[in-house]
Amino acid sequence: MDQFIADFRAYTDWLPNWVVSIGLLVLAVFFGLAIHRLVFRLFTRLVENKDLFWRSLVSRGKRPLKLAILTFTLSFAASIAPLAAGPANFIRHVLLLGFILVLGWSAKAALHIWVTVYLRRFKLDAEDNLLARTHVTQSRIGERVGSFMIVALTIAAMLMTFPAVQQYGVSVLASAGVAGIVLGLALQPMLKNIFAGIQLAITQPIRIDDALIVEGEWGNVEEITSTYVVVKLWDWRRMILPLSYFIETPFQNWTREGSALIGTVMIYLDYSVPVSAIRKRVEEIANESKIWDRKVVNVQVTDFTESVMQIRILISAASAPKTFDMRCEMREKIIDFIQRDYPAALPRVRAEGAANANGAAVMDGARQHVLQS
Repeated sequence: MDQFIADFRAYTDWLPNWVVSIGLLVLAVFFGLAIHRLVFRLFTRLVENKDLFWRSLVSRGKRPLKLAILTFTLSFAASIAPLAAGPANFIRHVLLLGFILVLGWSAKAALHIWVTVYLRRFKLDAEDNLLARTHVTQSRIGERVGSFMIVALTIAAMLMTFPAVQQYGVSVLASAGVAGIVLGLALQPMLKNIFAGIQLAITQPIRIDDALIVEGEWGNVEEITSTYVVVKLWDWRRMILPLSYFIETPFQNWTREGSALIGTVMIYLDYSVPVSAIRKRVEEIANESKIWDRKVVNVQVTDFTESVMQIRILISAASAPKTFDMRCEMREKIIDFIQRDYPAALPRVRAEGAANANGAAVMDGARQHVLQS
């Protein structure tokens, strides 16, 4: 290698050093890009019919591989270029930063590939997807926290290559107490959400695709990042909430232990309706429905008022959206049944005259009052 460098410098001795150096660096860039293009095409063809792991490895490794090859070719060019001490030190420092960046980038890509391959065995579109939602939530939060740590360590390692930052680091260690307090106060919101994310991954009060009621709105957990949660509301709006919200604020999780739910339908009928007929028709509607999961159907008289009785219908379905559809179907068909078979059972206002000499006048007055109201 030393002989090659000596021969090269003797061959280019007639050119100015800066021309030789720039030419070598430019050639190194073009040569590195050409090598990357050939290598990437070769790898792409090799994994074309392979499984997801190898295809993800090639896809996610494209850019880190390009940076690694360029770092190598530029390092070789810098080692044989007739550079002065100042430019040589600068280029070596830049290449060192590139090498650290390659390591961090590769670690982040490897983490993403591992999570992607691990999660492909779980199907979120299944009817009972509790296990899948558990693993997806833990993996996604773990990936984002891990990515944050990799980025932070990479940036810290790059900064520590600067002498000024190294001296500052020593001074910080000397006054770690004050610096720690100041840094903790400055980063409190971010650190609060990071630790909340770790707590969510362990305790899992929410998971991906959970049905929630937050801030008076119903929706599904669409995405969990390292600092916030995206809830897709029923009308397709998105509610963005910090991770700490789900640790500090009470909320409803309809699918915490499973996706199946029991829906409620309330109807108010006159006392003349036979409850047994309502119960029979409700069971018929449930058996005819494709949404009912064949688990819960019940009819109960839950309250009385001076004019109507309150009937509660309970019916179950496999998921929150299906439960909502089942409730709507039950309302439509039970109202149709009552209108057709028991129209007199719908709530109404009674006005009856007193049995005395002024009965006709009392009856007329009651009728006029009802018409005016």
